[in-house]
Amino acid sequence: MGHKVAVFGAYGHTGRFVVDELRDRGFDPILSGRDEGKLRELAASRPGHDVRTASVDDPDSLDRALDGAAAVINAAGPFAVTAAPVIEAALRSGVPYVDVAAEIEANLDTFARFADRARDAGTEVVPAMAFYGGLGDLLATTAMGDWKAADEAHIAYWLSSWHPTAGTRAAGQVSRRRRNGRRVRYTEGRLEYRDDEPPMLEWPFPAPVGTQAVIGEFSMADVVTVPSHLSVPEVRTYMAVGAAKDLSAPDAPAPDVVDERGRSSQTFLVDVSVRSGGTERRAVASGRDIYAVSAPLAVEAVDRILTGRTGTTGVASAGTIFDAPDFLRALSAHISLAPPRG
Repeated sequence: MGHKVAVFGAYGHTGRFVVDELRDRGFDPILSGRDEGKLRELAASRPGHDVRTASVDDPDSLDRALDGAAAVINAAGPFAVTAAPVIEAALRSGVPYVDVAAEIEANLDTFARFADRARDAGTEVVPAMAFYGGLGDLLATTAMGDWKAADEAHIAYWLSSWHPTAGTRAAGQVSRRRRNGRRVRYTEGRLEYRDDEPPMLEWPFPAPVGTQAVIGEFSMADVVTVPSHLSVPEVRTYMAVGAAKDLSAPDAPAPDVVDERGRSSQTFLVDVSVRSGGTERRAVASGRDIYAVSAPLAVEAVDRILTGRTGTTGVASAGTIFDAPDFLRALSAHISLAPPRG
């Protein structure tokens, strides 16, 4: 087997996808998390890997979980609780850290708390290396091309449905508490918290989806990752109304499993537009299952870090540390790309 990579939260919904993707790519995952029973159950179905129980309240246990690992992927939310302790452990162990956090405030915390320390240590810390935050950033960076700056970046999400995991629900609750129920948008080069209702708009998705009703300023982790390195004062994200209703429904079911890989039937389309003056450039990606596709995003990131295909160290978003167009092309088995326009 190849490099050992610790997966914290290995038995969670997204964590299982990460473990399987690591195995498929020739890595040797270390199964870690706080629930030993769930870890043993996972290990029974995926034999041959170390099982290391660890808790964010016990730094020594995290150090043991990372012992001998070449990198760590944190798939355990809420990341407001787990990110900092696991990053601390990664810095103590001197190994790269990647997570799949979609929480805006948790990602802000990672940049604010660890930028200097990770850079000084020469360690890579890549937050939001997932469907939300990572994919949008890679697409926006690709769409920018040779532009050094743009006036606006728009990231519109269409999901055929959105059956949230327990982790998504828990993370959403933490985020709402942290912002006192307010919504957030990125405007004039900063985050702004608001008490009013978001606008209802229509977005012209490319075929076969077509124009759809969306919630404007439905801010996701992209409002942290994109402006962390692109000179764009206005970053807007949009969500298809149907998917947003699914997410907010109190009786929304968990993701449905319909194939041997554990994927759901959900499909997605992400349409990114960057605008400068009167010129627009667009990049579009489509695929299946937002949780499943987060695994190849995170594992490809680890692979590139461990093989030296990076542009910087320290805390960095996907579009900063990786060659965005090349990274997206490497995911062709999981994500379909439309040719950039503009």
